[in-house]
Amino acid sequence: MTDQRPVRLLLCDDHAVVRAGLRALLGSAPGVEVAGEAGSGEEAVAMAASLRPDVVLMDLQLGAGIDGVEATRRILGQAEEGTGGEGAVPRVLVLTTYDTDADITRAIEAGAIGYLLKAERPDELFSAIHAAAEGRTALSPPVAHRVMARMRDPRPALTGRELDILGQLARGLGNREIARALFISEATVKTHLGRIYDKLGVDTRAGAVAVAKEQRLLS
Repeated sequence: MTDQRPVRLLLCDDHAVVRAGLRALLGSAPGVEVAGEAGSGEEAVAMAASLRPDVVLMDLQLGAGIDGVEATRRILGQAEEGTGGEGAVPRVLVLTTYDTDADITRAIEAGAIGYLLKAERPDELFSAIHAAAEGRTALSPPVAHRVMARMRDPRPALTGRELDILGQLARGLGNREIARALFISEATVKTHLGRIYDKLGVDTRAGAVAVAKEQRLLS
Protein backbone atom coordinates (compact mmCIF):
# COMPACT_ATOMS: atom_id res chain seq x y z
CA MET A 1 0.00 0.00 0.00
CA THR A 2 1.59 3.31 -1.03
CA ASP A 3 1.25 6.69 0.68
CA GLN A 4 -0.41 8.11 -2.45
CA ARG A 5 -3.28 5.63 -2.68
CA PRO A 6 -5.74 5.32 0.22
CA VAL A 7 -6.96 1.99 1.53
CA ARG A 8 -10.20 1.20 -0.28
CA LEU A 9 -12.68 -0.17 2.25
CA LEU A 10 -15.96 -2.06 1.99
CA LEU A 11 -18.22 -1.89 5.07
CA CYS A 12 -20.52 -4.79 5.93
CA ASP A 13 -23.02 -4.45 8.77
CA ASP A 14 -26.73 -5.19 8.78
CA HIS A 15 -27.58 -2.07 10.82
CA ALA A 16 -27.92 1.07 8.69
CA VAL A 17 -27.24 3.35 11.66
CA VAL A 18 -23.98 1.51 12.44
CA ARG A 19 -22.90 1.74 8.80
CA ALA A 20 -23.66 5.46 8.75
CA GLY A 21 -21.65 5.94 11.93
CA LEU A 22 -18.70 3.99 10.56
CA ARG A 23 -18.81 5.86 7.27
CA ALA A 24 -18.78 9.20 9.11
CA LEU A 25 -15.97 8.06 11.41
CA LEU A 26 -13.84 6.67 8.62
CA GLY A 27 -14.37 9.82 6.60
CA SER A 28 -11.95 11.46 9.04
CA ALA A 29 -9.43 8.61 8.93
CA PRO A 30 -6.19 9.43 7.13
CA GLY A 31 -5.53 7.29 4.09
CA VAL A 32 -8.89 5.49 4.10
CA GLU A 33 -11.59 5.63 1.41
CA VAL A 34 -14.98 3.98 1.94
CA ALA A 35 -15.65 2.42 -1.46
CA GLY A 36 -19.02 0.91 -0.56
CA GLU A 37 -21.26 -0.53 2.12
CA ALA A 38 -23.24 -3.76 2.33
CA GLY A 39 -26.17 -4.63 4.57
CA SER A 40 -25.95 -8.42 4.25
CA GLY A 41 -23.41 -11.17 3.74
CA GLU A 42 -24.64 -11.89 0.24
CA GLU A 43 -24.41 -8.23 -0.70
CA ALA A 44 -20.87 -8.04 0.68
CA VAL A 45 -19.79 -11.02 -1.43
CA ALA A 46 -21.19 -9.43 -4.59
CA MET A 47 -19.77 -5.99 -3.86
CA ALA A 48 -16.34 -7.37 -3.00
CA ALA A 49 -16.24 -8.97 -6.44
CA SER A 50 -17.24 -5.79 -8.25
CA LEU A 51 -15.45 -3.16 -6.17
CA ARG A 52 -12.31 -5.15 -5.33
CA PRO A 53 -11.61 -3.30 -2.08
CA ASP A 54 -8.32 -3.60 -0.22
CA VAL A 55 -10.08 -4.35 3.07
CA VAL A 56 -13.56 -5.57 3.99
CA LEU A 57 -14.71 -4.49 7.46
CA MET A 58 -17.00 -7.39 8.37
CA ASP A 59 -19.58 -7.80 11.14
CA LEU A 60 -20.29 -11.38 12.22
CA GLN A 61 -24.02 -11.39 12.91
CA LEU A 62 -25.86 -10.20 9.79
CA GLY A 63 -29.48 -11.15 10.37
CA ALA A 64 -31.15 -13.30 7.73
CA GLY A 65 -28.93 -15.00 5.19
CA ILE A 66 -25.28 -15.96 5.53
CA ASP A 67 -23.28 -14.70 8.51
CA GLY A 68 -20.00 -12.82 8.47
CA VAL A 69 -17.91 -15.97 8.69
CA GLU A 70 -19.50 -17.53 5.62
CA ALA A 71 -19.34 -14.19 3.79
CA THR A 72 -15.62 -14.01 4.59
CA ARG A 73 -15.08 -17.53 3.29
CA ARG A 74 -16.92 -16.75 0.04
CA ILE A 75 -15.20 -13.40 -0.53
CA LEU A 76 -11.75 -14.90 -0.17
CA GLY A 77 -12.68 -17.99 -2.15
CA GLN A 78 -14.05 -16.10 -5.14
CA ALA A 79 -11.07 -13.74 -5.15
CA GLU A 80 -8.57 -16.60 -5.17
CA GLU A 81 -10.44 -18.32 -8.00
CA GLY A 82 -10.80 -15.16 -10.06
CA THR A 83 -8.58 -13.58 -12.65
CA GLY A 84 -8.21 -10.19 -11.02
CA GLY A 85 -4.45 -10.47 -10.89
CA GLU A 86 -2.12 -9.23 -8.20
CA GLY A 87 -3.84 -7.47 -5.32
CA ALA A 88 -7.24 -8.89 -6.21
CA VAL A 89 -7.69 -10.74 -2.89
CA PRO A 90 -9.06 -8.38 -0.21
CA ARG A 91 -8.20 -8.62 3.47
CA VAL A 92 -11.17 -9.25 5.76
CA LEU A 93 -11.09 -7.49 9.12
CA VAL A 94 -13.82 -8.56 11.54
CA LEU A 95 -15.48 -5.80 13.60
CA THR A 96 -17.98 -7.23 16.05
CA THR A 97 -19.29 -7.23 19.62
CA TYR A 98 -18.76 -11.00 20.02
CA ASP A 99 -15.55 -12.39 21.52
CA THR A 100 -16.28 -16.05 22.27
CA ASP A 101 -13.72 -18.70 21.37
CA ALA A 102 -16.16 -20.10 18.83
CA ASP A 103 -16.55 -16.79 17.01
CA ILE A 104 -12.83 -16.06 16.99
CA THR A 105 -11.91 -19.56 15.80
CA ARG A 106 -14.49 -19.63 13.02
CA ALA A 107 -13.51 -16.19 11.73
CA ILE A 108 -9.79 -16.94 11.68
CA GLU A 109 -10.33 -20.32 10.04
CA ALA A 110 -12.44 -18.63 7.37
CA GLY A 111 -9.46 -16.42 6.53
CA ALA A 112 -10.02 -13.17 8.45
CA ILE A 113 -6.73 -11.35 8.95
CA GLY A 114 -7.90 -9.49 12.05
CA TYR A 115 -10.55 -9.44 14.74
CA LEU A 116 -11.63 -6.20 16.44
CA LEU A 117 -14.32 -5.44 18.98
CA LYS A 118 -16.64 -2.50 18.43
CA ALA A 119 -15.56 -1.04 21.77
CA GLU A 120 -12.14 -0.16 20.31
CA ARG A 121 -11.04 3.48 20.08
CA PRO A 122 -11.21 5.08 16.62
CA ASP A 123 -7.42 5.36 16.34
CA GLU A 124 -7.11 1.63 17.03
CA LEU A 125 -9.62 0.91 14.27
CA PHE A 126 -7.72 3.14 11.82
CA SER A 127 -4.42 1.42 12.66
CA ALA A 128 -6.00 -2.03 12.26
CA ILE A 129 -7.37 -1.14 8.83
CA HIS A 130 -3.94 -0.05 7.62
CA ALA A 131 -2.33 -3.12 9.19
CA ALA A 132 -4.82 -5.41 7.46
CA ALA A 133 -4.24 -3.69 4.11
CA GLU A 134 -0.53 -4.41 4.52
CA GLY A 135 -1.17 -8.05 5.33
CA ARG A 136 -0.51 -7.77 9.05
CA THR A 137 -2.70 -9.32 11.74
CA ALA A 138 -4.76 -6.97 13.91
CA LEU A 139 -6.42 -8.17 17.13
CA SER A 140 -8.21 -6.30 19.89
CA PRO A 141 -6.35 -6.74 23.22
CA PRO A 142 -9.13 -8.90 24.75
CA VAL A 143 -9.11 -11.12 21.65
CA ALA A 144 -5.31 -11.37 21.68
CA HIS A 145 -5.50 -12.32 25.36
CA ARG A 146 -7.97 -15.13 24.62
CA VAL A 147 -5.82 -16.41 21.76
CA MET A 148 -2.69 -16.40 23.93
CA ALA A 149 -4.54 -18.04 26.82
CA ARG A 150 -5.62 -20.87 24.55
CA MET A 151 -2.05 -21.32 23.35
CA ARG A 152 -0.75 -21.49 26.92
CA ASP A 153 -3.55 -23.76 28.12
CA PRO A 154 -4.79 -25.61 25.03
CA ARG A 155 -8.39 -26.69 25.04
CA PRO A 156 -10.12 -28.90 22.50
CA ALA A 157 -9.11 -27.64 19.07
CA LEU A 158 -12.45 -27.90 17.32
CA THR A 159 -12.54 -27.00 13.64
CA GLY A 160 -14.91 -24.43 12.26
CA ARG A 161 -17.21 -27.13 10.91
CA GLU A 162 -17.20 -28.94 14.27
CA LEU A 163 -18.14 -25.69 15.98
CA ASP A 164 -20.97 -25.24 13.45
CA ILE A 165 -22.29 -28.71 14.29
CA LEU A 166 -21.86 -28.12 18.02
CA GLY A 167 -23.93 -24.95 17.69
CA GLN A 168 -26.72 -26.87 15.96
CA LEU A 169 -26.45 -29.55 18.64
CA ALA A 170 -26.99 -26.90 21.31
CA ARG A 171 -30.23 -25.94 19.55
CA GLY A 172 -31.48 -29.48 20.08
CA LEU A 173 -31.37 -30.53 16.44
CA GLY A 174 -31.00 -34.17 15.44
CA ASN A 175 -28.49 -35.47 12.91
CA ARG A 176 -30.90 -35.19 9.99
CA GLU A 177 -31.80 -31.59 10.85
CA ILE A 178 -28.14 -30.66 11.30
CA ALA A 179 -27.29 -32.19 7.93
CA ARG A 180 -30.02 -30.17 6.24
CA ALA A 181 -29.04 -26.94 8.01
CA LEU A 182 -25.37 -27.26 7.02
CA PHE A 183 -25.90 -28.84 3.59
CA ILE A 184 -23.90 -31.96 4.42
CA SER A 185 -24.79 -35.66 4.70
CA GLU A 186 -25.91 -37.40 7.88
CA ALA A 187 -22.84 -39.62 7.64
CA THR A 188 -20.64 -36.53 7.71
CA VAL A 189 -22.52 -35.24 10.75
CA LYS A 190 -21.93 -38.54 12.56
CA THR A 191 -18.23 -38.46 11.72
CA HIS A 192 -17.88 -34.94 13.07
CA LEU A 193 -19.86 -35.80 16.20
CA GLY A 194 -17.47 -38.66 16.95
CA ARG A 195 -14.52 -36.29 16.69
CA ILE A 196 -16.28 -33.69 18.85
CA TYR A 197 -16.95 -36.27 21.56
CA ASP A 198 -13.31 -37.38 21.52
CA LYS A 199 -11.96 -33.85 21.76
CA LEU A 200 -14.33 -32.84 24.55
CA GLY A 201 -13.94 -36.10 26.44
CA VAL A 202 -17.67 -36.90 26.46
CA ASP A 203 -19.88 -39.62 25.04
CA THR A 204 -23.29 -37.93 24.83
CA ARG A 205 -24.83 -34.99 23.02
CA ALA A 206 -25.84 -33.38 26.31
CA GLY A 207 -22.32 -33.80 27.64
CA ALA A 208 -20.83 -32.14 24.58
CA VAL A 209 -23.11 -29.13 24.91
CA ALA A 210 -22.43 -28.83 28.65
CA VAL A 211 -18.64 -28.86 28.20
CA ALA A 212 -18.86 -26.44 25.27
CA LYS A 213 -20.81 -23.97 27.38
CA GLU A 214 -18.38 -24.30 30.28
CA GLN A 215 -15.44 -23.57 27.98
CA ARG A 216 -17.22 -20.81 26.03
CA LEU A 217 -16.92 -22.69 22.76
CA LEU A 218 -20.44 -21.71 21.73
CA SER A 219 -21.26 -18.29 20.32
